[in-house]
Formats: sequence, structure tokens, C-alpha cells
Amino acid sequence: MHIAIAGNIGAGKTTLTQLLADHFGWTPLVEATQYNPYLEDFYDDMLRWSFPLQIYFLNSRFRQMLEIQRSAESVIQDRTIYEDAHIFARNLRQEGLMTERDYQTYEGLYRSMLEFVTPPDLLIYLRAGMPRLHDGIRRRGRAYEHNIPDEYLQSLNQLYEAWIAEYTHSPLLVLDVNERDFLHDAADHQYVLHQVEATLGRIVS
Repeated sequence: MHIAIAGNIGAGKTTLTQLLADHFGWTPLVEATQYNPYLEDFYDDMLRWSFPLQIYFLNSRFRQMLEIQRSAESVIQDRTIYEDAHIFARNLRQEGLMTERDYQTYEGLYRSMLEFVTPPDLLIYLRAGMPRLHDGIRRRGRAYEHNIPDEYLQSLNQLYEAWIAEYTHSPLLVLDVNERDFLHDAADHQYVLHQVEATLGRIVS
């Protein structure tokens, strides 16, 4: 089984990925941001580095998808290939931070990759407002993320909501995490596990 978690920067994807991996015995695949050679440069100069950054992420996610499809294990994935294209690359184009030429090249590569990609068996979307995103970014303490403009996060949230409203690739579970601390609060922890278990029960029944 392939489960994927989607959500904005700081929404809690990595934390939930590990929580569910530990509970269900799934193999976690997390976003390797510490090895991305473009990320810090991107936050310093988004226009200059947007295209190579997004190509790096797209290739990394595509390789993950192929790895998942070859695996005999149940895998839970932190962020999807769909978000790279529908959220992050699209936002950069809309904000004038990626040229139309680069965006069309990116979009063509993404569509070619989709021909080889199998959708997840379940997508879990973490809905989070600005206070929740700020808290998540602060907790993980990545210095280069402290200067992310609120306008950038808000624009991503708008694109996430539009994408989720039309998402049809697989079953979908939306978790509003604005008032949920599933890492430290036992009741919230159990609530999330129950929601996931109930959704999985409907999928496999």
C-alpha cells in the first residue's frame, strides 16, 4: 500500500509520516531537504533559483515514485509529485518568480513523468492556517525558512485548497490540523490514528 501526505510548509507532514510509520509498520519516505543543493539559494533569490530547485524536487519525487512502485512494502510518503507541479511550480509562475519558458519546460517534463506514475492508494491532506504553519516552521528550526514571506505561504495555501477541491487520483482524507497537536496531545494523536484507520478500512473493504 502507498499512502501519501500532502500539505504546506510547516503543516506537520514529516511528523505525521513518522507517527503513522511507527504505528502501522510502514516504511517512511521523507523529503530530503538537507541534501538539496538549491534550497538555501532559492530563499535568497527565488527568481534565479526557482527552475533548478523545482527540477531537483521533481526528479527526486519521480525517483521516489518509481522506488515505491517497485517495493513490496507498504510505504508512507512525505509530499507528492502532484504538489511539486500543481502548487510550488505553479505558484512561482503566478508570482513572476519563474519565467514562462522555464515553466513550460517544467510542465512538459512533469506530464511525461506522469505516464510512469501510479497514484497513491490514499492521500492525506493536512489543512493548516498561518498560525499553524508559523509554529511548524519555528519548531523545526531551519534558518533559511525563517524569512519565508507570509504572502508566499498564503499563496501556497490557496493553491493547495484549489488542488484538493479537484483531486481525483485516489481516495482522500482531509485532516484539519489547526487545533490538533498530534505529536504532543494524546487525544489528538488517537483522533488522527482513528481517522486514518477508518479511511483505510473503507478502502480495503
